Amino acid sequence: MQVSVVIPVHNEADNIEPLLEEIVTAMNGAEAYEVIYVDDGSNDATASVLSKAMQRVGALRVIRHEFGCGQSTAVRTGIKAAKYSCIATLDGDGQNDPADIPKLYQLLIEQHKANDKLWMLAGWRNKRHDSAWKLFSSKFANTVRAALLGDNTPDTGCGLKVFFRDKYLDLPYFDHMHRFLPALIIRAGGQVVSEPVNHRPRVQGYSKYGTLDRLWAGVTDLAGVMWLKRRAKLTNIEEIQRGA
Repeated sequence: MQVSVVIPVHNEADNIEPLLEEIVTAMNGAEAYEVIYVDDGSNDATASVLSKAMQRVGALRVIRHEFGCGQSTAVRTGIKAAKYSCIATLDGDGQNDPADIPKLYQLLIEQHKANDKLWMLAGWRNKRHDSAWKLFSSKFANTVRAALLGDNTPDTGCGLKVFFRDKYLDLPYFDHMHRFLPALIIRAGGQVVSEPVNHRPRVQGYSKYGTLDRLWAGVTDLAGVMWLKRRAKLTNIEEIQRGA
């Protein structure tokens, strides 16, 4: 297993050490890996905790944004800096389980051999540990998005995904794009498979998203992705060999 694990964080100082320990444990036995934390302009002790962690975890890299740019930009910063061809992303709040990464990685590699159009395995939190309101709003948003985009993905909001770096970097970039990665991959000619993963309650800190800001961003971005889908052009490509 060769993988770059990318974690965007904003004011998650209390969650860094326990999550990092779990990632190191999950990666035990990997041929090669790195852990890239992207500190998205935190103003708590996140930077200090990460600095200390770098002294004892050799696989840890830390990148810092001068000011907060949002989750999608932080994820992209980490992926652009990554040195391995396979990427695993995790939310920094500890609700995703790093122990699921090896399973998703192996499934992606094995299934990609038989189907080179498979570019991503998306985590599916089929047993979520969130508030009733958050569960309702997420289910509603996923239903609307799936109906309009046809991405056949029950849970695009799960931060745990494993995919190929080059395919991701070919996608159009915009703020909040992390919520639409399956639709964007399908638009580009790839395929996405959803796989059930473990989901845990948030133990420390607080969510950085509110219902209203999610709703407004979701409506405007959904319209934009629908426009991108309508403008997509896919074709089979063949290079003509000299003398053929």
